[in-house]
Amino acid sequence: MIRRIIWTLGTLVILLGLNLALPRILNPYLFQIVILCGINVILAVSLNLINGFTGQFSIGHAGFMAIGAYGSAMLSLHAGIGWVAALTAAGVPPGVAEGAALFAALLAGGLLSALAGYLVGLPSLRLRGDYLAIVTLGFGEIIRVLILNIDAVGAARGLPGIPGWVSFFWVGLGGTGVVVLALNLARSSHGRALFAIRDDEIAAESLGVNTTAYKVLAFVIGAFFAGVAGGLFAHYLSYLNPNSFTFIKSIEVIAMVVLGGMGSVSGSVLAAILLTLLPEVLRPVKDYRMVIYSLMLIVLMITRPQGLLGSREIRLGSWVGKLRVARGAG
Repeated sequence: MIRRIIWTLGTLVILLGLNLALPRILNPYLFQIVILCGINVILAVSLNLINGFTGQFSIGHAGFMAIGAYGSAMLSLHAGIGWVAALTAAGVPPGVAEGAALFAALLAGGLLSALAGYLVGLPSLRLRGDYLAIVTLGFGEIIRVLILNIDAVGAARGLPGIPGWVSFFWVGLGGTGVVVLALNLARSSHGRALFAIRDDEIAAESLGVNTTAYKVLAFVIGAFFAGVAGGLFAHYLSYLNPNSFTFIKSIEVIAMVVLGGMGSVSGSVLAAILLTLLPEVLRPVKDYRMVIYSLMLIVLMITRPQGLLGSREIRLGSWVGKLRVARGAG
């Protein structure tokens, strides 16, 4: 217990330190790439809970992200700004007031997405394989079309004026939270039940595992963090457009999960960072950028069909132990 408290406090101190240092070290362009890397890490790890841990094939993650983004943005626009003004007038520091309003908005966006995940997952997760993929694809497109036709959220014009309250601290906190949750879930009895469903659903069900309940649970948790990622995206860019949540966005997140390794949390983190950086690194080649990007993905999947890490995890503790042994031998 004490070790966990120390680890949590240490993580918060590191995030606060980076939050102060990175904007001073990096120019705005590089800092935005860092923020987008963090948001994509949250998306990839949350989808890995569904596709990698449970073996489902969901391609509607952009829909959950859109619900979280628009839900949190609307709360901030209609209530959050007023809360910040009232708290500031009462003597609360502006940074604390904005942080409280942002936390409420992210929580609301995540819960809305989780509710959508439950409503979609409960009737549809009795489906498997391609049928489930078609249902989740249809769900994502329904959300996008609804946003395009609802004038209250900006419709095709987009939604401007969202408070830009997101800093590196909040993105880092969200990324750390989803990674820690996924790793602890993988080591728990619930995680083993999810992996059993992925490996052989019929055998898992015959052993007493409530497969439908566990699949819905994975769907709800994954949708919640997709909504949080959407809220962070909205409050960083201060503008939302339905074109940010198309079918292509879902495919990008799936590529991160597959490239990193199905079921590997470390692999999802690594692939999310790699696939976010790669298009930016290839910008100097201009017209050939996306061609080279696609070819590199094809080569990686041919040479590493199991993903960069397969089902393994990067364990810093084992590296530290090996380093100590090597020093002792030296």
